[in-house]
Amino acid sequence: MITMKKFICFFSIICLTYTIQAMGNEAGNGMSYEQKLTACGTCHGAQGDKPISPDYPILAGQHKDYLANSLYSYMDGRRNHPIMNVQVKVLGLTKRDIDRMSVYFSKQKSLKDLAN
Repeated sequence: MITMKKFICFFSIICLTYTIQAMGNEAGNGMSYEQKLTACGTCHGAQGDKPISPDYPILAGQHKDYLANSLYSYMDGRRNHPIMNVQVKVLGLTKRDIDRMSVYFSKQKSLKDLAN
């Protein structure tokens, strides 16, 4: 069953895809790092700690190597997810973007940190 939040996230990704294509940016090139980070925050929360759906992962506090490997795996098809495989391509994530995002989200407080 699709929830309204999932629908909004999916719809946002579709709109972003068409907007980028209409602008003539191949694979999302031309977007700033901050715009790409904001796109991630649409579904996972700005700090990666408030996903819009309980089945979306919390990125905050994850190991940076795990986050980077996950994004690379979505990018090259080793890992399959109907939204994420498209998202990494549409955003045109570069190695530098992935490294920066992985560090950013790994340094955020996660729900497990709230118990301390």
